[in-house]
Amino acid sequence: MSSNDGKGLSAWEKMQRDMVYDDFDADLFNRRVAAKNIFKQYNKTTDEQPELRRRLMEQLFGSVGSNVYVEPDFTCEFGKNIFIGNDVYINFGAVLLDCSRISIGNNVLIGPNVGMYSANHSLDPEERAQGALIGGRISIGDKAWIAGDVKIMAGVSIGEGAVIGCGSVVTHDIPPRTLAAGNPCRVIRPITEADRVGFVK
Repeated sequence: MSSNDGKGLSAWEKMQRDMVYDDFDADLFNRRVAAKNIFKQYNKTTDEQPELRRRLMEQLFGSVGSNVYVEPDFTCEFGKNIFIGNDVYINFGAVLLDCSRISIGNNVLIGPNVGMYSANHSLDPEERAQGALIGGRISIGDKAWIAGDVKIMAGVSIGEGAVIGCGSVVTHDIPPRTLAAGNPCRVIRPITEADRVGFVK
């Protein structure tokens, strides 16, 4: 985490490159305010306003696919670092702190009160007091299910089709098509044909 890297780059540009940047930067403050203004509008909408919700999501996120449903109250940091695929459901109370890229694949289910925290403040207290921060990208694979109250830390990838159990704190990558849970989150077992309940023939 060298402070000499990225000379001449803005804090936002450093953020996009996952370099150390000044979290107290004035431009970043303004970008956070802009995001708050949008998600606060979104959180006042109702189910009877799908077109307005869609417009606000398109303003807020880096990209958003079709058939995306986000329940209020939703909170993020910048919004523009969040990229959402198709057929995604995000339940009540999600907090996505996107100081690095957060990618959510297709057919993903996200339970209530899920947090995704892509921020890593410097461990050094003097650096941290001056705003030193480096992001770590979060990726959620297609068809994953993130259950309620899960917290996902910076730099974590959740594999395609994985299930993360309620209340887990995910600090490391989770392989595809596995059931994982706990604090810290650990793989319990693979998800197999034996887990089918007959809904899909």
